[in-house]
Amino acid sequence: MRYAVFLRGINVGGIRVPMAQLRSCLADLGLSEVKTYLQSGNVTLTSSETADTLRPRIEEALSATFGYQARVLIRDHDELAGIVAGYPFPADADHHRYAIFCDSQSIADDLAAALGEEDVAAGSSVVYWRCPKGSTLKTPFSKQLERREIRPVTTNRNLNTLEKML
Repeated sequence: MRYAVFLRGINVGGIRVPMAQLRSCLADLGLSEVKTYLQSGNVTLTSSETADTLRPRIEEALSATFGYQARVLIRDHDELAGIVAGYPFPADADHHRYAIFCDSQSIADDLAAALGEEDVAAGSSVVYWRCPKGSTLKTPFSKQLERREIRPVTTNRNLNTLEKML
């Protein structure tokens, strides 16, 4: 099965994970067709294992190789395609389009319900967010994403990147 793997919190805050080493680490686990996108922990790969089996193996290998407490979120290719297709807001040149991947549906529902002023909507274990360019770190919703209990169980991706991963 083809998967998308999203690493949480790398290449910021002192956690350095070079993409060539990341690909090598994952290939050493027996995963195939490993490809990285950008420098922010976006990976596609192929494995016969389930996502639930892969997640702890990948997190353990990354933690051991790169010396940090690794957290990943995994979606299969069809799930990722559905997430991209399900983006509910119009695209335009003045806004960023984001998908916030969540560990569970309850986290997605809680985040989406937190604010009514911004373009925010829950999907299947994901929250869609549309915000004006230049304000990604300044909006009330962005402050929700920085909450201590939310940071380890979510990771944000721009839809432009997700489209390239399909």
